[in-house]
Amino acid sequence: MTLWAIVPVKPLRRGKSRLSSVLSSEARTALNHYLLSNTLEILGSIPDIEYSLVVSRDPEALTVARDYGARTVQEQGSPQLNVALTRATMVAVSHSVQAVLIVPADLPLLTADDIQEVIKRANDPPVVVITPDRHQNGTNALLISPPGLIHYEYGPGSFEKHCKQAVKAGARLEICERKTVALDIDFPEDLELAGYELMDTNRSPQLIPYAEKPG
Repeated sequence: MTLWAIVPVKPLRRGKSRLSSVLSSEARTALNHYLLSNTLEILGSIPDIEYSLVVSRDPEALTVARDYGARTVQEQGSPQLNVALTRATMVAVSHSVQAVLIVPADLPLLTADDIQEVIKRANDPPVVVITPDRHQNGTNALLISPPGLIHYEYGPGSFEKHCKQAVKAGARLEICERKTVALDIDFPEDLELAGYELMDTNRSPQLIPYAEKPG
């Protein structure tokens, strides 16, 4: 199976504005840079992923992506996420890929094992593999084989929407629940929880110094 990972990225200097009550603008930029770099490093370590494709309107994010050997799609203006992902998928399809894996760049606990488990569930297409967020509301990883089998419906309730689409399309639906994929960083409490989880697994919490586990 020829597989590309697609990583949508907001501008590094403007993303995570909802963390402004606990992190300065400089700290948020550093966090976004770390999360993107970490995501690309993990994806690049997976032999089953032929390429990572980063879609963003931020030249800085695209430069980081190319530094990690990723391909890039530069968006213009302020495209809606689902539109941007559809365009990126069209690029992947033009290279005859058999599956795409959508991974956001804000999963601080993500591991290579997580990605490999999602890919493992994707044998015998047509198939849609979904990893929900910790609230069972959003979609934190989405593998679609073949690409274009379902439409992207990121936003509130995307997990249920993607599940319904998969069933409607006649695809095999795999729900792959992974604790380390379920946590994304949107709010201060997510940042703090990530700090606790990293400490508990003996992984460095340096990306979130404000949330270090109290002694």
